[in-house]
Amino acid sequence: MQALTGLDRGYLSRLERGLAGASDDTIRRCAAALDAPIDAITHDN
Repeated sequence: MQALTGLDRGYLSRLERGLAGASDDTIRRCAAALDAPIDAITHDN
């Protein structure tokens, strides 16, 4: 995930544990890395 998003491993870990918030750009990067729509990785309906 780090290589696909360009985000720091520690930051990704904090995101996974709910200890950090994600910007719109971070959400887009993660969705693209997972080849998933943004709705699939957020709580938006």
